[in-house]
Amino acid sequence: MKFVATDQAAAAIGPYSQGVIAGNLFYSSGQIPLTPSGEMVEGSIVEQAHQVFANLKAVLAEAGSSLEGVVKTTVFIKDMNDFAALNEVYASYFGDHKPARSTVEVARLPKDAKVEIEVIAALAE
Repeated sequence: MKFVATDQAAAAIGPYSQGVIAGNLFYSSGQIPLTPSGEMVEGSIVEQAHQVFANLKAVLAEAGSSLEGVVKTTVFIKDMNDFAALNEVYASYFGDHKPARSTVEVARLPKDAKVEIEVIAALAE
């Protein structure tokens, strides 16, 4: 098992890693809309989701994968009324690649984020 860390995404805000490689799979921790310097992106679900994807791309790259290698996502959303707007951002990053996905509305996320996303990805061969 290998732990993944990059300064191109926000550092973990607790006792966990940005991600872990086990075998030929990468498991990310949930990414919230924190900039690499640790500042919370305020604003709409759209603005926050773009930062979440920037973080995901950074940890995936550090692990040796990419969005194209993602096989499963789990999306935690604070308000299901934002689902359509989030879907537009999500689709803009994945395009024709459509990993399996779960989306769950939650009462509260760390730092009062509107969205958190975690991924499982295959490593580049």
